[in-house]
Amino acid sequence: MGTLASELAAHVVRSPDPRVYADANIPNGAVTYMRTRLGWDVLFVLEHDDLRRARDTEHFRLARQLGRTLVTLDHDYDDDRRFPPAEGAGVIVFTAPDEQRLRRLLRRADRELFRAEGAAPLPLECRKMQWDPAGPDDADDEDAAGTERERVKAARRGAGGPPIHK
Repeated sequence: MGTLASELAAHVVRSPDPRVYADANIPNGAVTYMRTRLGWDVLFVLEHDDLRRARDTEHFRLARQLGRTLVTLDHDYDDDRRFPPAEGAGVIVFTAPDEQRLRRLLRRADRELFRAEGAAPLPLECRKMQWDPAGPDDADDEDAAGTERERVKAARRGAGGPPIHK
């Protein structure tokens, strides 16, 4: 019997739903939200005994191998020397003071990144993105006026096309 990665890699199926790899820093409630409300296909490391204590570099490698965008609250992934964007399936590093704001950011990522018109199966392949709310007065992201502001930094390395930014 092989590792989880070797067993699953042969069964990777492209579906219209976003495929993400949630590391151990993502709260259980946010994972449930991604699955039930957003309809994402989420591999959550805390649900797999062999991944619970894996190093960040292993999560980065496995997300690439499984064709999943890595989502995290861990800013260690900002280090391009340890986690070269050109070698990844895409990373979103969220900063949120609480789970409610994280959910808002997840909804925004769903709408603007994963389900945007013409979105690729791995919309951030070979890139990293940082998303965080601009302040404590942010409103529900359903507000068309955009009172929730996000500072998004996108680094495009090793891939063609314009960077994604807000």
